[in-house]
Amino acid sequence: MRFTRSKALVVAVGLALSLAACGDAGSDDTETTDVDVAENAADKFEDGTAMKELAEDGSITIGVKFDQPGIGFKGATDDAPKGFDPEIGKILAADLGIPADKIKWKETISANREPFLQEGEVDLVIASYSITDERRAIVGQAGPYYVTGQQLLVRSDSDIESIEDIKGLDVCSVTGSTSLDNVKAEGAKPRGFDTYSECVDQVLDGTVDAMTTDGAILLGYAAENPDELKVVVDPFSEERYGVGYSPDRPEMCQWITDTLEKAEEDGAWDEAFEATLGQSGVETPDAPALDECA
Repeated sequence: MRFTRSKALVVAVGLALSLAACGDAGSDDTETTDVDVAENAADKFEDGTAMKELAEDGSITIGVKFDQPGIGFKGATDDAPKGFDPEIGKILAADLGIPADKIKWKETISANREPFLQEGEVDLVIASYSITDERRAIVGQAGPYYVTGQQLLVRSDSDIESIEDIKGLDVCSVTGSTSLDNVKAEGAKPRGFDTYSECVDQVLDGTVDAMTTDGAILLGYAAENPDELKVVVDPFSEERYGVGYSPDRPEMCQWITDTLEKAEEDGAWDEAFEATLGQSGVETPDAPALDECA
């Protein structure tokens, strides 16, 4: 199958200003979309496939982040996580005939994404999960459904202005992320933490010099602390978010790819973006081109 949708790098300095004006990005401000749930979905899948089993079961477990405003965030009083990743999960579940209230959301941090898939803890991982050759060697990854780029989050009084400025400095991110490898290659001293929230706290109290991950995530945290934090440097990587699935269920790749392509064509992808990351005021980008399944 050939895909023609253009790829977009969804990171801009102007977005930081828009998000900062929005106030508390960690609050329950993002909207959710209503996705049409397929009827008699199990009938369209072959016997023995993961999709058939999930459709017949009527429920699905999806691993998402709980601490990334705009991407995947679940407050203490929220019944379910909100953000672009959960919206993508709802689109995939709906194609299986599974409504949003039958999705089991499991908090998934960067370090346990592969183990969760390998051990069957979740059916899918949609957790700002950058596609890499190394990950595809041990689990399945379909997509990308979103493309962003790595930047830095620093204190407002920081002198860091370029990627060259982090040489020899402590830069944190979450353990198991590609972001730490990237800043290490730039000469920084990488510091890993279990969650992004811990990393943000380390920046705020001055324990580390900067935090790094995908720009869209950093902008959400900067919006929570507009007087204390800022996002700097042009994107210095390309992060292609993919949907993770079990390596024992390769048939899921084409189903995920076809469902994402349909969402891009019928406007569901745009609606998901506009209800989450688009709330910052940034223009809805073109959906990225999807990789072909092996």
